[in-house]
Amino acid sequence: MKNIRAQNILFLCDDIHLVKEQLNGHKLTSIPELHTLRDDISTDEIIPVSRMYHYDDKLKHYAHIGFETQGEKPIEKDTLVNGGFNILVAGKRYGKGSSREHAPLAEISAGIELVFAESFEYIYQQNAANIGLLTSTDFSLLEALMRGESIDIEAILKGYSPLSAEIVRSGGLIPYGQHQSNLNHIESTPTKPQSYTEKILRRHLLQGEYQAGSDTFIKGDWRFTHEAYCGMAEYLLSQHYPEPLPLHQPEKIVIFEEHFAYRHRSTHYQNLGVVRKFDALGEATRNFAKKYPVNFHGLLKDQEGSEGITHPIMIERYALPGEVVVGTESHTTHIGAIGAFTAGVGTTNMANAMVTGQVRFSIPKVVNIHLTGQLKTGVMAKDIVLYLLSRSDIKSGALIGKAIEYTGEIIDALGIDERATLTNMAVEMGAVTGIVAPDEKTISFLKEHRNIDFIPESWMQSDKGANYAKTFHIDCSHISAMISAPGDPGNALYPQELSEAIKIDIAYGGSCTAGKKTDFDHYYKVLNWAYNQGLKVHKNVKLYLQYGSINVLKYCQDKGYTALFNQMGIEILNPQCGACCGCGPGASSHQEQITISSINRNFPGRSGPGKVWLGNPETVIASAIMGKICSFEQLQQSYKERGLAKSD
Repeated sequence: MKNIRAQNILFLCDDIHLVKEQLNGHKLTSIPELHTLRDDISTDEIIPVSRMYHYDDKLKHYAHIGFETQGEKPIEKDTLVNGGFNILVAGKRYGKGSSREHAPLAEISAGIELVFAESFEYIYQQNAANIGLLTSTDFSLLEALMRGESIDIEAILKGYSPLSAEIVRSGGLIPYGQHQSNLNHIESTPTKPQSYTEKILRRHLLQGEYQAGSDTFIKGDWRFTHEAYCGMAEYLLSQHYPEPLPLHQPEKIVIFEEHFAYRHRSTHYQNLGVVRKFDALGEATRNFAKKYPVNFHGLLKDQEGSEGITHPIMIERYALPGEVVVGTESHTTHIGAIGAFTAGVGTTNMANAMVTGQVRFSIPKVVNIHLTGQLKTGVMAKDIVLYLLSRSDIKSGALIGKAIEYTGEIIDALGIDERATLTNMAVEMGAVTGIVAPDEKTISFLKEHRNIDFIPESWMQSDKGANYAKTFHIDCSHISAMISAPGDPGNALYPQELSEAIKIDIAYGGSCTAGKKTDFDHYYKVLNWAYNQGLKVHKNVKLYLQYGSINVLKYCQDKGYTALFNQMGIEILNPQCGACCGCGPGASSHQEQITISSINRNFPGRSGPGKVWLGNPETVIASAIMGKICSFEQLQQSYKERGLAKSD
């Protein structure tokens, strides 16, 4: 393996002028102060969804075109390639957000050999190692490179786990996995009380001893992917295996086509001229599902939309408590609400797991978030998550790479849909997963949705005295409805803290996070109140509601919700990932637009080029009625103060 030498280093800074100087050929002679490096650079910035119709080295043209600092995006098509950059430097939590392996693949294709950051998100760093892109938090190596020295790759690999280092030396995970196809479950006897997470992982361990921090392989009971990654996974495997691909237990693989079902109605995609380019992704996915005996969920016939978003379908039809479920979706953690251990993985990891059944995984430390108190009226799980994200310890990375077990009287009271919001957005806190041990609510959910008489086994709970890395005791009684300002979900605050009114153009309710039955109960609740007051959606606002699955659509029809939705002039959308990934109605079409959304992320460019505020389902509807961001409580109070409120 060759040594690394600095050809051109790009420091990704908060200062737009400093970034532009480097892009114009000025080389920095010293490392900028660490606090001036851009933190929280997301995979949406490294490679926007709108360019994910590529899954090969063509991605190099678009590396970091979404990078934003001080409101500007200075990196254009081919900037990194033409600038001859081979090293990137950034601040904390580099690569946060989506599990998309397109991000490190875009970088390595553009000539980047090494990325330095103060800290990395777990999935990004693993994806990088799986394809041979080097990462490091050792800035002394950067100093040596800036002095003109060459660095032996082994010096960089000293900071890697033994498995990661060996994968890099082997040329990537897939060639490594070809020689590791006969791993078997390792029996281990714990010597102390265990957390529920530890019990699941011990039962699925395939290599080495169980130890937090160890990089290993675990058995994946269910593996799933969708059209953004399916073709890429097949392409990667075809480089190493002959056809037909030797899939391991194909009946336990689930393939989806749903992310880009509304691409033909995406104004943003139309403006970019990329709508038709996404057609090939769906075609490759359908062809794969025809060639192999896998489970497939695709587009609806004779109408727009799909059967449903990946992880909601997994929770409604496939996963069970105590299983390990992995998907090429960072929000695979959604499924942890029913007591399965779930995690997002990159495409190479998924491709390897499809032929071996083995998932590359780092055993996480387990933390307990214990939620107590009594929720105020109108406070939902989304508000709890936004509150947690606003905490300085969590914003600074206290949960990066951890597994979260949610417990407490609040959890006991919440249904599966609300628990799923908590586990879904564990990723936004930097966690590997979120999970809730199965209980009576789980049993009822599985009976209702799948007619399964599931009885949790005795081991399916944490032992008394389980040793958590840390326990967060959160009294939720003081939490009110929260919002999150554009740029990052951690920019959370209370609506009453806004110094000025934030007028909105778009209100969107949906996505995996907020397209569930309970979410639609809350959409209906606020709309019904507004209807009884003689109110309509504000004339300057377009309101969209999108179902997470066909089951949710049927639920709303049975409950009579859809009649009111139609009366209120709302555009109702069939299931799809939708505006969350910037694909379809509900996403902004230009930078000046402001959206209030119930999705999970508001990174720059995440849901179109405009600015996205986050809120709970009731806040989304209340804001659409008011024409500016407000909670349902504020909406009601406004009409009471003006003497306009009618009795319900």
